[in-house]
Amino acid sequence: QVQLVESGGGLVQAGGSLRLSCAASGEILGSNTMGWYRQAPGNQRELVATITNAGSTYYADSMKGRFTISRDNGKNTAYLQMHSLQPEDTAVYYCNVYIRLSRAKYWGQGTQVTVSS
Repeated sequence: QVQLVESGGGLVQAGGSLRLSCAASGEILGSNTMGWYRQAPGNQRELVATITNAGSTYYADSMKGRFTISRDNGKNTAYLQMHSLQPEDTAVYYCNVYIRLSRAKYWGQGTQVTVSS
């Protein structure tokens, strides 16, 4: 069983920055991908970015340039650095890990990001 705990969300003014963290506990063995998703009120959950344990990254087109995903494998922690935040970035941000060996996927509880205009 894997547990994910997100932190770093909060209230920020437009143009500001935040860094989210996602700490994973439990057994994450072998090839895996950690990712960030977000869900705004009334919207479906959408992909923000993913990163494999080898460091390969993928970004949704709308996130490129402002968001950077990274991870520290030794700490089983993923990060999402967000710059130039806009009100439309307001959402609950969720962390996710997919473990290829077991094909298991786990989600965190989410952290709220609110960007004021």
